[in-house]
Amino acid sequence: MTTAHSEEALKALMLLSLDGDEAAYRRLLTALRVLLVGYYSRRMAAATRADMEDLVQETLLALHSRRSTYDRERPFTAWFFSIARYKLIDHHRGRGGRRLAESELDDEIESEFSEDRLTARMDVERLLDSLPLRQQELIRQVKLEGNSVADTATRTGQSESAVKVSIHRALKVLGERLRGTS
Repeated sequence: MTTAHSEEALKALMLLSLDGDEAAYRRLLTALRVLLVGYYSRRMAAATRADMEDLVQETLLALHSRRSTYDRERPFTAWFFSIARYKLIDHHRGRGGRRLAESELDDEIESEFSEDRLTARMDVERLLDSLPLRQQELIRQVKLEGNSVADTATRTGQSESAVKVSIHRALKVLGERLRGTS
């Protein structure tokens, strides 16, 4: 999650939209769309682009219809991704993947969006925000999103060794900060 996709930013947009701010609601939907595409693409390798797009739209419609049920005191992303999870399960059930939907998805998604895990992710985002933007993006792509060093190097126009060195240096700085030695 980038800063624009952090729990704080998304929750602020949701709260503004609940209070009637239409521009905030449009920004929220745009940000959530980006997150959903990544979320579903990691879980639906065999899906067509149209299937994924349909699922994204269904999830955003479900958000719209259920937004009045959101508890302002709870984390927004946990609430939102529970909607996404159920839409994904429904999608797999509709395609005859009932066993997959009930076993693998439930286990994987339940653990991924717990409040503890969300809090940890927000802590990581705060740490990453203290790094230069280039290092933040490299760590996100390779360490958090699981992209290969080669793919990340190609995407960023750097050599593989430059990506590795930059990540190593950034992790060293973060480690020193966590230990209180920097």
